[in-house]
Amino acid sequence: MSSVGRVARALPTMMRVGISEAIAYRAEMLVWVLATTMPFIMLVMWTAVAQGAPVVGHSGREYGGGAFTAYFLSVFIVRQLVSSWAGWEMNWEVKQGTLAMRLLRPIHPIISYAVANLAALPMRLVVTAPVLVIMVAVGATHQLPTDWRVWGLWALSMLGGWAITFLANIAMGSLSLLMESSTKVMDVWLACFFVFSGYLFPMDLFPPGLRAVANWLPFRFQIGLPVELMTGTHDVSAALVLVAQQWAWVAAFLVLALSVWNAGVKRFQAFGG
Repeated sequence: MSSVGRVARALPTMMRVGISEAIAYRAEMLVWVLATTMPFIMLVMWTAVAQGAPVVGHSGREYGGGAFTAYFLSVFIVRQLVSSWAGWEMNWEVKQGTLAMRLLRPIHPIISYAVANLAALPMRLVVTAPVLVIMVAVGATHQLPTDWRVWGLWALSMLGGWAITFLANIAMGSLSLLMESSTKVMDVWLACFFVFSGYLFPMDLFPPGLRAVANWLPFRFQIGLPVELMTGTHDVSAALVLVAQQWAWVAAFLVLALSVWNAGVKRFQAFGG
């Protein structure tokens, strides 16, 4: 049986196991969700700033209370759906010596990590549903785009945002095969993510110089771009260009993740042998 056929046959079972694990560890997931409530804190802060007068972004767009509400509620939703914890899981498995068992399975470990992440989406959707209700209740939905083409690009950008996050996790997690631990590398990545992704404030509010730098980094394409599309910041033509840039980053991280993984596994096998 080909590798593709093997994966296709095993995928339903892997998804069921992943969903069962997500349900079994729902308490841990709840703790993680509570640890990602920074968008709500930033919503309160920026809404207070905008009480006197709207905050004008670099593009000329005005951010009042309604715009900030739509933005940060969207940030929370996107953050829940594009997150990945594969890097931390890989570090733990390398430390505990259980990665060897994963390597013996017929399914490539990267695929099993991806399925485990995606299997948690139903639980995450349960978490995001109340936030969607809040958006409707406070009237923030008028900020959402009305063009179905933008929504199609938004869905593609969500997949791209998750792919960048996941592949970056795989690359950094694979470094644990080449060094004692790669958690410090992930901490640095996370710090840069908080600053440059649009997680703490809209990219439109960056100073021009810093915004130019951020536009060349991958962090914006993890969260900022899906949120911008969800809140109607870009028209279809601009969205197409940005989504194309995002998927160029996906391709780059795929190459990086596979390269670091292969190098790490070779060292792991040589050391184990």
